[in-house]
Amino acid sequence: MLKVRFIKLLHNLEDIPPYLNKCIQINTINAHSYNVAQKDVEFATTLLDSDYVIPDGQSIVWARRLLLKENIKRIAGADLFFWEMERMNKENGSVFFLGSTNKTLDKIKEKLIQEYPNVIVNVYSPPYKASFSEEENNEMISAINKANPHVLFVGMTAPKQEKWIAQHIDRINVQHVCAIGAVFDFYAGNIKRAPEWMQDKGLEWLYRLMKEPRRMWKRYIIGNTKFFFYILKEKISD
Repeated sequence: MLKVRFIKLLHNLEDIPPYLNKCIQINTINAHSYNVAQKDVEFATTLLDSDYVIPDGQSIVWARRLLLKENIKRIAGADLFFWEMERMNKENGSVFFLGSTNKTLDKIKEKLIQEYPNVIVNVYSPPYKASFSEEENNEMISAINKANPHVLFVGMTAPKQEKWIAQHIDRINVQHVCAIGAVFDFYAGNIKRAPEWMQDKGLEWLYRLMKEPRRMWKRYIIGNTKFFFYILKEKISD
């Protein structure tokens, strides 16, 4: 069973080294992905083995404060994305987007050209399916390595994206690989993010619930309740 106290949470994006002699795997965690990891051993192992995990959820911030008296701030997946893009724009670097539809990827490319003109951008839209064949995986990896990007963004939703990265990271020639899920849709404008004041107060989950109640109520109402009891159990077992 995954425990919040054992996750290597990142406190500041600036602490991520730009270059190492291996690919740096950066994942995110929120209450939903934590809940999923309670029953998905492979996903839990992937999170624990990550080089860095960012607290992409106010619930994770609260849990660490309760369990470890650790005063940390939420770092959203979007924060990681913009930090990487700013860094690449300054260094004339290159990025690769793996995931989503060709339509969404075209929107991303068009916007990036305007906002980050110094960055080389390559994209690949994988088949929309639960798992990929060996041939499909080889095609994706070949496309990534041919582009030779500095940063790889993977957007396939959790836990699929994190597992895919962990399974193939030894074959990917990149410096950073970031599992950022919904950021693809946020940046493309497919989904609107919460107002900044709600983000700052850790209420982005409430905004998404209000916008898509039928799709999100289980994740946020039932899911947050489950998360609370998981953390309470971890606290009692100290």
